[in-house]
Amino acid sequence: MDILGLLIPVSLFLGLLGLAFFFWMLRRGQFDDPDGDANRILSEDYDDKPKK
Repeated sequence: MDILGLLIPVSLFLGLLGLAFFFWMLRRGQFDDPDGDANRILSEDYDDKPKK
């Protein structure tokens, strides 16, 4: 039962760390256009040849 006194604060810390990381990524615009890259490669405007 003593291990619960250690595991509960550790799990709360890791949960808050994950939540802080999620909000940091949200502020950086990581989730603004999740389908953009997947659809961009299928469009006619996609150019896979390197520019000279």
